[in-house]
Amino acid sequence: MLKNKIALVTGASRGIGRAIAETFVREGAKVVICGRKPDTLEQVAREIGPAAIPIVCHVGRSEQIQSMVAQVTRELGRIDILVNNAATNVAQAPCLDIDEGMFDKMIEINLKSAFRLTQLVAPGMCERGSGSIINISSISGLRPQFEGLLYSVTKAALNMMTESYALELGPKGVRVNAIAPGLIQTELSAYYWRDETRREKRMEQQPIRHLGQPMEIAEVALLLASDRSSFMTGQTLVVDGGRLLSSM
Repeated sequence: MLKNKIALVTGASRGIGRAIAETFVREGAKVVICGRKPDTLEQVAREIGPAAIPIVCHVGRSEQIQSMVAQVTRELGRIDILVNNAATNVAQAPCLDIDEGMFDKMIEINLKSAFRLTQLVAPGMCERGSGSIINISSISGLRPQFEGLLYSVTKAALNMMTESYALELGPKGVRVNAIAPGLIQTELSAYYWRDETRREKRMEQQPIRHLGQPMEIAEVALLLASDRSSFMTGQTLVVDGGRLLSSM
């Protein structure tokens, strides 16, 4: 489905990012996986196979993003698919306990990294007349997360960024979409699923009663990356086991 495509996936050393990288490689793409820890990245690349290319990059640092994109373009020629997956949640706290430092970091990682990468990668896509950009958002960007003000704010902004880029880049052949996962079993969301009582309470609030898995998000990302979604842009696809349907 992605034969001969070049993809760049941020935050790909674990969780959803890793699952997306594995899925894209399975479907024939070369995938640049980026993360902050070289040892972890190298190990993940070995486990996925030779089509996974590790590049160390802290997405909160503009100069490292620029260096990574330049390296990928120089060595692989282009980027056909960009997945903005890297995120953090350092401000899981009551809203009045949040300080400006937390605010700045959340904006830097969750929002500005996607903006910076899109600004660097999209021009090449536009010149070639094709490309797919996928932003990993959250249902917390559609409904406020309790004691998760900044996570909700950054993901809501990412949804609007998705729509704005889609509106302008669509005529140039570039599609931009987002995925809004519900509770997925990753380290970022461990607070909600490690404790059995808390996990069971969450499961009771969604029609599909199992804990979401990274690969279930990766399969949706595959659809958005491929030509099978050629008439789809500016959408935020909710993959949450039906959580947002709940009236509880």
